Formats: sequence, structure tokens, C-alpha cells
Amino acid sequence: MSYKLIKKKIKQYQTIIIHRHTRPDLDALGSQLGLKEAILATYPDKEVYAVGDENNYSRIGEMDVVPDFKYETALVIIVDVAIMKLISDDRYNLAREIIIIDHHANPTDIPRAIAYIDTSYEAAAAYIADILYDLKFKITPKGADLLLSGIITDSGRFQYLKDGERLFKIASKLMGAGANPMGLYEWLYTEELETRMMKYDFQSRIEIEDGVAFLRNLPENVTKYSHLDAFTMSRGMVNLMAGIEGVPIWANFTYDPEQDLIMGEFRSRGIKIVEIAKKYGGGGHDNACGALLENWELVDAIIKDFKELVKESK
Repeated sequence: MSYKLIKKKIKQYQTIIIHRHTRPDLDALGSQLGLKEAILATYPDKEVYAVGDENNYSRIGEMDVVPDFKYETALVIIVDVAIMKLISDDRYNLAREIIIIDHHANPTDIPRAIAYIDTSYEAAAAYIADILYDLKFKITPKGADLLLSGIITDSGRFQYLKDGERLFKIASKLMGAGANPMGLYEWLYTEELETRMMKYDFQSRIEIEDGVAFLRNLPENVTKYSHLDAFTMSRGMVNLMAGIEGVPIWANFTYDPEQDLIMGEFRSRGIKIVEIAKKYGGGGHDNACGALLENWELVDAIIKDFKELVKESK
């Protein structure tokens, strides 16, 4: 695939605003901020902004405050998401043109966007890094760090490989450009005592039925740990159930008081589960996906569907 149009559009516009999905993980933020850094390093005279909501992962880089009028003559690039309802800051629609760079299985529903979607990449940051190297953009040590943070986390620390040879080559290039992942690893593997004790509490509530492990984090479980948001409890705790023998599918269901919805995070080993996520209005990757649910009856339905998948796989 040729990416020349991406560079042509970036060269054409003086103002570029980069969006990504709400409740960002490190792949979304690393992709967004890494792309911003690369554009500025290559074209230092341009105005490049990164916008969206923030959370505890935002320590890798602050978001910009952008007035509405900036969009009137801007190119918007949306990374790590292609679905309108999941994009943080809906002002992307004010832009003259929109480019999407994503690696999820969901097709875009933005009719006027130029979409680059490649599900063969483990991380959006890997896809973006590959594009940037192909188009001869400058990658600074800061930019390399940001992109590598997305690769490391979305690949599960290089556990979930689709094209391992390609991914390690990209990571090697970023290391050669000055990335130093040691600070990231120290941050990822260090936590407050309160968080560690919370994990013990969550693990004590794990349920396992017919090869499916799951957690139900009810309102009373969420309010018990008010120092963490529901997103952190949902995505951050799902892999407490990973690696259990005889359990190829695991899911974490967390009530989110801000949205009055239940956040579902789904993971699997050796079984494709993304179609179940899509069935309930969500999406993602074959083995790592999720959905927002309106009630606990839907949670029961999803667990039932997962049990059927496990049964069919035997």
C-alpha cells in the first residue's frame, strides 16, 4: 500500500490536529503524540496539535487546547480508532479533510475520511511508525519513545504477535532512533500498595464457568476504590485472569458511574472473540476487544456466548 497521500496532505496543510479514542491507552496516546512529534520534527514550521480527554496515562504528554476556528483550515488525523462514537472530541468533523490510521477490525463510519486500516499490526503505534519510516519522516528520541510505548503495551509486552518479525524490526528501528523503554517498564511494573491490595480483592472475586473467567465489578466494588476510575479498573484488571490453565477466555465487567454503563473488556487465547464484541456494539482485535453495555442482563448473555465459543473450540 502506498502512503504518499498522507505525506502530500500533511505538506499541504499548515494546521494539523490529531485525535484518537476516548479513555486513551498508551497505544492511543503514543500513536497520537509520536505522530505529532514526527510531523513537527520534519516540518517545524507547521502547527500540530493533539487533543482529547486525559487520564493517568497522560503523563507521557499533555493535550493541547485548540479553539474551534483552527479546524476551519485544518487537516485532522485520527489514530487508533475509526468509529465516530469512540473518538475523543467530536470537532474533528469541523476539519477540511480527515485521515484515519487504525489497526482495529471495525470499518470506519466517517464517510468523508481517507482511511488507512490494517488489522495485521499489533499496535496502531507500530503501523504509524512503519508509515513514518516509509515516508522518510524524522523520528526523534522523544518520538521514538512515544511510539515504542504504544507498541510495548498494545502487544502485551511483545506477547501478542501477528507478524513478530516485522514488529521487532520496527521496535529495533525505534531503539536505534533513541527510544529507551526502561523508564516505561519501571512505571508499568511499579504500583501503589493500595492498588496491589485492590488486585488481591479483585482476584478473590474471579468466577470461572465452563472455561470462561470473569469479574463483575458492581457499583459497590467501584466506589470502594474511589482513587481509580472505572476505565483503570476495567482494562487494568482484566488480565488478572490471564494465564489460567483451561481458561481460554476471560472478561472484566465494570460499572462506570460517569456513563451509567458497564464497561466490558474481553481477552482470549487461541479463540477469536471479536465477533462477540461486535454483536453487542463493541469491537477491537481478534483476541482483545470490548463493548459498552446497558445492563447486567447483557453481561450474562455475553458470558453465555463465550461459553459456547469455548465449547465449540474443543
